[in-house]
Amino acid sequence: MSSNYADSLSPYENKGILGIPECFDSDDTVSKKCTELANLIKDARHVVFHTGAGISTSAGIPDFRGPKGVWTLEKKGEIPKLNTSFDKATPTKTHMALRALVEAGYVQYIVSQNIDGLHLRSGLKRRYLSELHGNIFIEQCATCRRQFVRSTSVKSVGQKALGIRCRSTVSKVGRACRTGYLHDNVLDWEHDLPQRDLDMAVMHSTMADLNITLGTTLQIVPSGNLPLKNIKGGGKLVICNLQPTKHDSKAHLVISSYVDEILSRVCNILGIEISEYSESSDPTTQSNLVEWTLPLNHINIIERKFKTHLKETAGCNQKKNPE
Repeated sequence: MSSNYADSLSPYENKGILGIPECFDSDDTVSKKCTELANLIKDARHVVFHTGAGISTSAGIPDFRGPKGVWTLEKKGEIPKLNTSFDKATPTKTHMALRALVEAGYVQYIVSQNIDGLHLRSGLKRRYLSELHGNIFIEQCATCRRQFVRSTSVKSVGQKALGIRCRSTVSKVGRACRTGYLHDNVLDWEHDLPQRDLDMAVMHSTMADLNITLGTTLQIVPSGNLPLKNIKGGGKLVICNLQPTKHDSKAHLVISSYVDEILSRVCNILGIEISEYSESSDPTTQSNLVEWTLPLNHINIIERKFKTHLKETAGCNQKKNPE
């Protein structure tokens, strides 16, 4: 249960601002803004989406800081009414739309704060995704650091040992790891973000000429500051959230509507068909072992592109500000 996940975390007082009232744009305004967003995506060369808990509420998983969020209700001594198990939840319209936009070439990367595994279960490929806070359907080897997909969600959080030998010792997935044991890879408050996922998120967010946030109040750092990485280089920021965020004033466009509605309209304008969730594309339902480690060769490709981007940006800045 998602509320049980929150209960499993270590005590932490500074959970941010809770229960900010939601606001909604009119239908006509949403329509106009979605058309503008679709055009921004169509004209951009490098688009990155940043997703938070708000993209999974329609799957039955409550958010944390919304009016009915886990921590908002916790502060009132209440328990969320909207709840489901991670195992029973399925990807939302937004998850499937993001996969479709990636496969159509409109979106280059997704940075996620979510641990619910719904990006994975949508069929999105690992090379297009940073999971900054972990994934409840993933187990990771403490020795070789490789990640493997589980058929069910882990019952622990905080990178605790699962008492299972590394999967590569009993399979033909790459080079065997002879000494490793698996643990969950869901972060607790005190843990550092996974370095490779964070590095990829920083590079893509900086290179993006368009960063788009979905369903996040952007309160947790460093995740909440990543969408601003492109602004110094002239990139644009779009915020899609029902609650105001601290970065709204920096955004080129703010859309206050349900993210499922926003992505449905944007995909329709772009002529992108959104597939329904299918178990056949869900790695958690496969009988064979599925590895979920970020591909090193893809990291190397992005690192080279990032270095080129930094050189080009520095050159442009020198032309704008000659001595």
